[in-house]
Amino acid sequence: MNVRLETQRLILRKPKISDWKDIVDGCKEIDVTRYLTVVPHPYKKKDALFWIKKSIKEWGKKGYPFIIQLKSENKVIGCMDIHRIDFDSGKALTGSWINKKYWRKGYITEAKIAVNNFAFDKLKLRKLNSGVFVDNEASNKTQQRMGYKLEGVLREESKSLATGKIHNINIYGLLKREWKRNLPKVKKRLNEKVKKLEAVKK
Repeated sequence: MNVRLETQRLILRKPKISDWKDIVDGCKEIDVTRYLTVVPHPYKKKDALFWIKKSIKEWGKKGYPFIIQLKSENKVIGCMDIHRIDFDSGKALTGSWINKKYWRKGYITEAKIAVNNFAFDKLKLRKLNSGVFVDNEASNKTQQRMGYKLEGVLREESKSLATGKIHNINIYGLLKREWKRNLPKVKKRLNEKVKKLEAVKK
């Protein structure tokens, strides 16, 4: 399936080889990679190319690792992934990262709205799960604001490849009916944030 999602500020699409420079730039900060299980530090060209080629090969089969492209700069600023899709049970896992330069601007929320809608409306899934390191405060808050419910904690579950540290994982779940109920509030909060950011620019 050739999928391309578009929002007010972003394009979400299939990765391509030429994205590698922006991906390396986005993953160069330890503050980004410390909360990711399979991303090394320092992150190099060979790492980006390996991930891109793997993602292209698996696109639409095992998941949808969407590149997040910022329209205003024509730059890749992160990734929003749907993976381990199980159509029989109607479930999948989600994950994301974003270049530190673009933190706290609402881009993850904006991308997540588009990807969640795709998962529920186009893929016809009924539930999305997400695992977040317990000490990743920003990502935990994002999950909660999006309407995900904390379903449990996996103790000493994952190791960060970048730091070697073992982490407890918060497991979040989001049902389709919960998402539809919470979506207007999520959109309203995002629109207010974008307006404030635009006002500061002026």
